[in-house]
Amino acid sequence: MLLDSLPHLDPVIRKEIDLKLSGIEREHAVRILFAVESGSRAWGFPSPDSDYDVRFVYVHEEGWYLSLTPGRDVIEQPVTEIWDINGWDIRKALNLLLKPNPVLVEWLSSPVHYRWSDAADQLVKLGRRTGDSTAYLHHYLRLGSQQKHLAEIAYAKTGVTHYKRLFYALRPAMAIRWIRTRPGIVPPMNFQKLCAGGGLTVGEKREIVRLLALKMKAEENALGPSVLILDSLIEAEFEWARKQASVLPAADLQAEAEMLFRAIVRGAVS
Repeated sequence: MLLDSLPHLDPVIRKEIDLKLSGIEREHAVRILFAVESGSRAWGFPSPDSDYDVRFVYVHEEGWYLSLTPGRDVIEQPVTEIWDINGWDIRKALNLLLKPNPVLVEWLSSPVHYRWSDAADQLVKLGRRTGDSTAYLHHYLRLGSQQKHLAEIAYAKTGVTHYKRLFYALRPAMAIRWIRTRPGIVPPMNFQKLCAGGGLTVGEKREIVRLLALKMKAEENALGPSVLILDSLIEAEFEWARKQASVLPAADLQAEAEMLFRAIVRGAVS
């Protein structure tokens, strides 16, 4: 059995995040539709010193969208060692969802909610219907390959494995396996859920459990020997993904997204 996928979040931290989100709403005159954790704490393998990656989608008052000059469609807070907080305007979010945008779909599947609403539920339903596109496959291949490449460079220099980068490559590899074995179903964000449905061998599961326990006790820069069985798993899934050249068209959901956008802006869906 894999380790608990949802580490305890200190109520004090939750309250501080809520205060920060309320401050953003006041400062920018917006209403936050949902706010979630998007980093390693939501993925299921945080380190003790992991920061909080808070992502949100917001909506302005209706008049903001009627201006001749388009306003800025992102809100970004200064990044610190503890906080990484930013969000997208609902119009930007819906346009990205139609592409589709795997990052936004992951936000919507996060197991850690700081804010949620009926509008968020509608976005989840819309996002699920974009799951047939192989854009998800290419997203995870690109994401995982970058981390694998960085890990290989570091290993060549030091002879040890950076466990954070290993997990950052392993999660996309497991998402690719999910896509390969469950076509049409969007992969979950959480690593443990990916593994639970990933048909891991006894050896693979043993090493993952061992490294999860190590990473949750070690600092972000924990190093150690390479893990051949997991390196092989990652490369096998990436190699399969590279061979999938065709890209299926995303479902045509433009009209539905337009209706949802208007309903959210007008407050009919809150």
